[in-house]
Amino acid sequence: MEYLNQKEQEQFSQVLEAKQIKDYTNMMFNLSQGCFNDCILDFTSSKIGEKESACLTRCADKFFKHTQRVGQRFAENNAKLMQ
Repeated sequence: MEYLNQKEQEQFSQVLEAKQIKDYTNMMFNLSQGCFNDCILDFTSSKIGEKESACLTRCADKFFKHTQRVGQRFAENNAKLMQ
């Protein structure tokens, strides 16, 4: 970024921040939709059942662990490329 002037750096930072927010929003949407579809099975009650709640917890935990692991792999591969 050293080849960008101050205004270009600010614009780049704004674009990057907007992309990060969009990516985070998409990730949370995918988590919500996927876990809901997998875990919520009983629509006869307005409350989430005990089994559904446990399923949602496991699903979200698995999703975040997977996301973390993928991020670690990208970081490892980036480090190798930078050498």
